[in-house]
Amino acid sequence: MPYKILFVCLGNICRSPSAENIMNMLIRERGLEQEIVCDSAGTGGWHVGHPPDRRMMAAARQRLGLEMIGSARQFAQSDLHAFDLVLAMDRDNYREILRWDLENQYSDRVKLMCEYCRTHTDEEVPDPYYGGPEGFNYVIDLLMDACTGLLDEICKTQFAKHGG
Repeated sequence: MPYKILFVCLGNICRSPSAENIMNMLIRERGLEQEIVCDSAGTGGWHVGHPPDRRMMAAARQRLGLEMIGSARQFAQSDLHAFDLVLAMDRDNYREILRWDLENQYSDRVKLMCEYCRTHTDEEVPDPYYGGPEGFNYVIDLLMDACTGLLDEICKTQFAKHGG
């Protein structure tokens, strides 16, 4: 059974789909497509069904040569059970996710994305939505750092248990 990761931001058109697409790129590079599955969601429902933000897609293409895919969906309470790890882009979304954990069963699965950064010192992934291109570029670089650290951690902890 694959290890399942859910990336969560507010609208699911900038940060979380970027994290999902970057992580999937890194997973493909390591040949781990059968072992790790990623998805993304937003705590808000304004953009449900929309593709990633065009500025975010342009930054991913420019910085990483990555063509982003996907469409926005809203976070659901069932996601807490369905995913092994739920990564919030910031503290507001972290708190919102935990509000859905009515019986405090899943709090150990919910973490902040920046906990996995290796070089950046940010505690939250900033929302670039209302800023200029430099904000989108920065988020791509920050998420590349965090996703690389996350994948290294998963490989070390999850696959070491199974002799992989």
